[in-house]
Amino acid sequence: MSDGATGAGVILQGEWVLPAPALDATLFFFVDRLGFRVASVFPADEPRVVVIDGYGLRLRLDRDASGDPGCLRLRCNRPDALAGGMRSLQAPNGTRIELDDADPQLVLPPSRQSLVVTRLEDGVPWHVGRAGLTYRDLLPDRLGGRFIASHIRVEPAGPVADYVHFHKIAFQMIFCRKGWVRVVYEDQGEPFVMHAGDCVLQPPRIRHQVLETSGQMEVVEIVLPALHETFADPLLTLPNPRLWPQRDYGGQRFVRHVAAGHAWRPWREAGFSCQDFGLAGATGGVASARLVRSDSAMPTSVMRHSGDFLFYFVLRGQCRLEADGEQSLGPDDCCAIPAGMAHRLLPMGDGFELLEVASPGD
Repeated sequence: MSDGATGAGVILQGEWVLPAPALDATLFFFVDRLGFRVASVFPADEPRVVVIDGYGLRLRLDRDASGDPGCLRLRCNRPDALAGGMRSLQAPNGTRIELDDADPQLVLPPSRQSLVVTRLEDGVPWHVGRAGLTYRDLLPDRLGGRFIASHIRVEPAGPVADYVHFHKIAFQMIFCRKGWVRVVYEDQGEPFVMHAGDCVLQPPRIRHQVLETSGQMEVVEIVLPALHETFADPLLTLPNPRLWPQRDYGGQRFVRHVAAGHAWRPWREAGFSCQDFGLAGATGGVASARLVRSDSAMPTSVMRHSGDFLFYFVLRGQCRLEADGEQSLGPDDCCAIPAGMAHRLLPMGDGFELLEVASPGD
């Protein structure tokens, strides 16, 4: 705008224009059948335009307008009851009405496991996602849509253009790979900083917001299922005043694991130690995650698993992975091991460290 004004400061209301040559029949359909309310009529003696509103929509039914009558999607708590079992209707003016569940059940696709090895040097492209975050897909095949693993980075330091939001998921964890990030969670108190090695479990639908990063910040995110919805919550400001650290979110609890000062314990393989993040108990067994390091150059014994998901992300050092052949893995390389496949990890020198994520949690 030439005067520098923005829409947020000037626009007061919006209307969706729907051509309605059969105005009376169309108005009756929207008001009596679907429950919209009349907001205005013009002119009163011979209406040519009727504005109706409802369900967050404002529709301008215009007898003289032309064009596509459009499609409206209405999210319902009982969509089958509204249209006698049908999932779509058509208004007299031709507008198609799609009826959808307001909160459809989360569908977890069956897992199609395979050996997946993704190396940083393979050049998997980074792409810009939500809120300006940059993503690298660590599991291009998504194991049939069951899981998504993402390497996420924010390069500039300072505030992040994020908003209060939540995810409709069955499992989601964030592991800080590099730098630091300041975040805030619903019912979990004041904002806090995650440093490299720290992890959070984001239980289903917990409201949260990314506030600020150190710059050159990176995290690894694992989510079940791969395709899932993210919803903004503009009515909630975080931090909120209620403190409820043990709140149940869809059968799971929020977990914040701080690596600094946390005890290292023996891993399941001799010569290795680990920090367990406590996700198995907090998710009811959905998943587990650990920071694993080698205390010597001792290789693991041959290992197998019988679960849906076993994922390794190398943090430091080098190793050889024996699994259907032998491959070398270094920092920021990762792999997913299918159930039943024999595999071994052979660290190459001191200082080998990796992130392990498994589902179900053991």
